[in-house]
Amino acid sequence: MTAEKLNHGPDLTVRQFIINFESGFPRHWHKDAFRTQLFNALSMSFPAGEQSFIDSVRDCLPLLPADKKYDALRQSAKDFVAQEATHRHIHERYNAVLASQGLVNHWEHWITKRFAKFKAKGIHPLNFLASTVAYEHMTAILADVMFAHPKLLDSATPDMQALWRWHSSEESEHRSLAFDLYTALGGRYSNRIVSYLFAIWWFTTDVIAQTTHNLWRDKTLFKPSTWWHFLVYEFHPTQGIFWLMLPPMLTFFSRDFHPWKNRQQAPAQQWLLQNQARWKAITKTATSSSIAPAAVL
Repeated sequence: MTAEKLNHGPDLTVRQFIINFESGFPRHWHKDAFRTQLFNALSMSFPAGEQSFIDSVRDCLPLLPADKKYDALRQSAKDFVAQEATHRHIHERYNAVLASQGLVNHWEHWITKRFAKFKAKGIHPLNFLASTVAYEHMTAILADVMFAHPKLLDSATPDMQALWRWHSSEESEHRSLAFDLYTALGGRYSNRIVSYLFAIWWFTTDVIAQTTHNLWRDKTLFKPSTWWHFLVYEFHPTQGIFWLMLPPMLTFFSRDFHPWKNRQQAPAQQWLLQNQARWKAITKTATSSSIAPAAVL
């Protein structure tokens, strides 16, 4: 598919993922401590992170001109908000299990305090949207890597594999919404790049800090096997996440960048079609009147 056909098309499906967290999940659900605690750290960021994305899109929608040519973009923005709200809800339940295992979520507080500080300074909504554009690119690239290299998740328990692939599929699906809204509002290239550099810095420092803290609480931080798995999972010459993500991450610096340029929709959509028993579509009528989180679950 071409980027032109996918730009802010009103075809995002809002899905409720079906999973039972009542009985919890294994402490090391992803085979080893490092991989498990890395993904756990990512989950810890999502409730506050997804809410910040929702807020940035909502705050910028009123800035669109009252022109029918933006109707499709407005509808996609509503569906984007609803998708992100379902992600936030699922990961709140996920994180409750982590808390019962003795882990402490610091990342959500870092995000909340950081955004409150910037809002207090009167930062323009378009700059917050630029930050969302940056983070959405990173999450979409991680989703691409997960689908292109399924072995990265194959050692996880079936439920957790499904959860992360469902989340990845929707991150892939709505990858261009924030960018298309930012472009429609005349967002500048320079602001986009500055926001991206800040996003890379904050994400890198936050994920390292939270993963390290998780491993410490897990009493596995100083085990040699933990550090070995870190080196292999992140920096393996052909399968390391760092090397797999680096080339597409760098494409963001191009002036003619678009989230769908040289990207494929098929892998994520194929997984959704093959795993329809794992999710339930939420009708448009359930989300059209209200896009508050409570309305989508």
